[in-house]
Amino acid sequence: MTDIEIAKTVELEDIRKIANKVGILGDELELYGNYKAKVKDSVFERLKNSKNGKLVLVTAVNPTPAGEGKTTVSIGLSQALNIIGKSSILSLREPSLGPVFGVKGGATGGGYSQVAPMSDINLHFTGDIHAMTSANNLICAVLDNHIYWGNSLNVDPNKILIKRCLDINDRALRNISILPNGTRTVERKEEFMITVATEIMAIMCLAKNIDDLRERLGNILVAYTKNDAPVWLRDLKIVGSLLALLKDAFNPNLVQTLEGTAAIIHGGPFANIAHGCSSVRATKLALKLSEYCVTEAGFGSDLGAEKFLNIKCRVAGLNPSVLVLTVTVRSLKYNGGIIDLEKLKIENLSAVQKGLCNLEKHIENLKMFGIPVIVAINRFYTDTALEVRTIQNFCRNKGVDYSVVDVHEKGGKGGVDLAKKVVSLAESASGNFSPIYRLDIPIEKKIEIISTKIYGAKNVNYNKEALKALDLLKKLPNIGSLPVCIAKTQYSLSDNKDLLGAPKDFCVTIRDVKPCLGAGFVVVYMGNIVTMPGLSKSPCAEKIDLNTQGEIVGIF
Repeated sequence: MTDIEIAKTVELEDIRKIANKVGILGDELELYGNYKAKVKDSVFERLKNSKNGKLVLVTAVNPTPAGEGKTTVSIGLSQALNIIGKSSILSLREPSLGPVFGVKGGATGGGYSQVAPMSDINLHFTGDIHAMTSANNLICAVLDNHIYWGNSLNVDPNKILIKRCLDINDRALRNISILPNGTRTVERKEEFMITVATEIMAIMCLAKNIDDLRERLGNILVAYTKNDAPVWLRDLKIVGSLLALLKDAFNPNLVQTLEGTAAIIHGGPFANIAHGCSSVRATKLALKLSEYCVTEAGFGSDLGAEKFLNIKCRVAGLNPSVLVLTVTVRSLKYNGGIIDLEKLKIENLSAVQKGLCNLEKHIENLKMFGIPVIVAINRFYTDTALEVRTIQNFCRNKGVDYSVVDVHEKGGKGGVDLAKKVVSLAESASGNFSPIYRLDIPIEKKIEIISTKIYGAKNVNYNKEALKALDLLKKLPNIGSLPVCIAKTQYSLSDNKDLLGAPKDFCVTIRDVKPCLGAGFVVVYMGNIVTMPGLSKSPCAEKIDLNTQGEIVGIF
């Protein structure tokens, strides 16, 4: 059965019952029908003195273009924790319409480890990403309007940092020309970003409360003047309007898994071009309401987990108890050189062996942070016993905990062994979490540490544009105390998607550096990564339809 067909076999509980099970009061909910709700801000005040549960982060090796089921493992693990008697809540990201209609499809898990209602979550959900799109584009409209009416702030049209956005993959919008003044004499180049890569999205996911959100919005650096002085969003006097657009979207969303496990889904930054984690508010709420919060960070540990641990944990004061590293047979085959997705279904022990270097590097990376690591072998129906055993033997020889999971086929029951091992690690191991770089070192040194230690690069090169941007950046206040958020390909540890496995003796190239002072980090663009993805030759948009009953069918 397809994921949609499986979901139809399950009768969901009223969302008020789900809320009641985890301790959310009725008047703390804003209902969006029977199966979705916003959790109001009042819950945070009520729970502020409650004890936090333990935090479990699910990450992965470098993925194949088809994805490796990290969200499915996260959902299955949370369900399994509840099965073994430990209260657990999920904290996941919201899907972006870009991948939903692009290469990847939906992001609500799969099989019997799904969050529901799947179609709603994958599409408009509660309108959060639409609200962020509107807020971002309001900034752009007001800034261009300011220039049109005399430009009293002396904005240099060629030094505008804020970009318009859209939550659809549209490569035609990567490079455009606009005429904000209605005449060709002021034509300038512009580019759209996908919404989930914007600073607005990052701010919404990192802000602690409305006051913090207000301050962060005001601190967005929208442009430079013709004298290279900063122009802040607060100078445009629209922070209040942005808050009005974002106030509902700022509240976390409550849904459920197919087994009735509560899931708080909020925020959706990509991990390859943004920081890749669900909102601080969602994670903190789950920690207050359960013994175990299971969350995920996007793509491989070189991207999402690194940013979760170096950025989000710093901002929110989080201290993860266990890191779950998801691996699949097919991801190792892909990193072993089998890039034809159909051939990944065929047994190939030599490709698995060759790709194990990628798993080894990710284990090494995660251990740098001082947190216990366990490998979750996410089994697919095409995997053979010999292939799975190859990974098990590797983990055993490396002295790393592991568990084979079948959460797609069996739901929470397929993750019970993993859940028991996670609890054992969390309750017995004495982790000593520490980010891998200090905040008081230069930006270039932070980039170097991530590039050499996490990616395995030999050195870091900067092109002329990046050096120029870096020089301008260093004139800004407190810039040296910020973490860095590196944007690069997800398919390789390097900045070149074709360097698979665990490449050595390679260089990474920095092509641009952008301050995101509202979010509180510096974005570093590596290689040829773009902030507006394109659609594939046969996108998932071609595979979705409505049946005669008006129900969504097809492949998400």
